[in-house]
Amino acid sequence: MFQRTLAQSIHVTGVGLHSGERVALTLHPAAENSGISFRRTDLAGKQGEAIALNPYLINDTRLSSTIVTEDGVRVGTIEHIMSALSAYGVDNALIELNAPEIPIMDGSSLPFIYLLQDAGIVDQKAQKRFLRILKEVKVEEPGKWVKFTPYEGFKVTLTIEFDHPVFNRSSPTFEIDFAGKNYVDEIARARTFGFMQEVELMRAHNLGLGGNLSNAIVIDDTDVLNPEGLRYPDEFVRHKILDAIGDLYIVGHPIIGAFEGYKSGHAINNALLRAVLADPEAYEWVEFKGDGELPPAFHHLPDDAA
Repeated sequence: MFQRTLAQSIHVTGVGLHSGERVALTLHPAAENSGISFRRTDLAGKQGEAIALNPYLINDTRLSSTIVTEDGVRVGTIEHIMSALSAYGVDNALIELNAPEIPIMDGSSLPFIYLLQDAGIVDQKAQKRFLRILKEVKVEEPGKWVKFTPYEGFKVTLTIEFDHPVFNRSSPTFEIDFAGKNYVDEIARARTFGFMQEVELMRAHNLGLGGNLSNAIVIDDTDVLNPEGLRYPDEFVRHKILDAIGDLYIVGHPIIGAFEGYKSGHAINNALLRAVLADPEAYEWVEFKGDGELPPAFHHLPDDAA
């Protein structure tokens, strides 16, 4: 299976979730083996150079997965666009933006899916590299845990837990095996969510200034405030899976293995990636010359807008 990039550059404008400012975002094709890179076009000199993404650059996970470089360059809220890039098997791309955070769009990854469809996806000549999990790797923190286990495919299982009536109306656990289920149908439309009291607190600290009912699910003491309701009955846990897929794709390669988490978040997801990479016996790099050897989860990566 070959590496992939975009067929052409594509541009969109949106709003930063925390700054509330307009953000111009452009996705460009990139060379084989270059990976996913980000570049702040509003910065000059060394700070304006492209940043090749890797798990060790995620140095702020308080509100999102945020790149923070040694030079202090920040690129925040990358998890939704990374989730979309994972779904389309994009290995190489340059993402340019003129602000410290990726625009929130509608709070899901669906607008980024549409962007990739509009740009088109093309195969390159170099072989795609996969990271295969060889043994269980688990990271535990008080009240939460995440783990990888060997699995010939890609499967994600997550459980959330919130003491709130809205969350009691659907299952707290969702599992998706990408050998038989479609990311765009099952995951991409799930939006980020927050509680009204948290929104008010963030705004008091000049955060969440771009958040509103058109780009997030907002919950008060008893119910969902969005007039249209939920896109899935269990949209909350599905969004956590969307986030996790984006967080895991920060490693820059598709993962052959099963990911499972209980009350996972950006920090612990990143800690799991680092734990895997720190143990040479936990993983191996593999390539597949023909589709016959390819795990079924990767047989049907969408090609383009067709």
